[in-house]
Amino acid sequence: MCDRIQAVLDRIAAAARRHGRDPGEVRLLAVSKTRPAEDIRAALACGQRAFGENYASELEEKSAHLADAGPEWHFIGPVQGNKTRLIAGVADWVHSLDRERIARRLDAQRPGQRGPLQVCLQVNISGEDTKSGVAPADLPALAEQVADLGQLRLRGLMAIPAPCDDFDHQRRTFAQVRALQEDLIRRGHPLDTLSMGMSADLEAAVAEGATMVRIGTALFGPRPPKD
Repeated sequence: MCDRIQAVLDRIAAAARRHGRDPGEVRLLAVSKTRPAEDIRAALACGQRAFGENYASELEEKSAHLADAGPEWHFIGPVQGNKTRLIAGVADWVHSLDRERIARRLDAQRPGQRGPLQVCLQVNISGEDTKSGVAPADLPALAEQVADLGQLRLRGLMAIPAPCDDFDHQRRTFAQVRALQEDLIRRGHPLDTLSMGMSADLEAAVAEGATMVRIGTALFGPRPPKD
């Protein structure tokens, strides 16, 4: 596990230096969905702190099992209305916020003693019908709505572009996300997070300003087939 984590950190560092960036500006988020808690504990022993979960039930189970280890939990899957209380109570970050109604539920259900929930707005940058995310044209309005909620702290944007093997095309897509973030900053939102890039395209994401890359397969191997 430690060797795989180091290999990914080396990829991040090499990509950052190649494009004139400080490797320390890019955090590794280990995508641990469908992985047993023992795998997360092994990664924790290697110094990895942040873990991404897609399913509220898994997040609840693993957070209870690993309460003694204190990982930082990031929810990165679609947020269902009937799961907001669980997510608001357990997660440290939510990357996949794309509706005002969900934002208001998370805000109302966030335990006060935990402090604001860190959130990113998911933008559907490729316009795919099967993908969650707010349309780019609707992003400024949603950012204004979220920024007004006291128990949420708007940190930036998240995107999952359509799969593509061409590096230049990957860069162009990630550059669109960065441009949307820069527009929101000009509108007065103090954003500092671009959550973009996965195992197959992290180099392009880092080239275009990613501050957090979400890596699963390169760390944990292929996910087991569903029953």
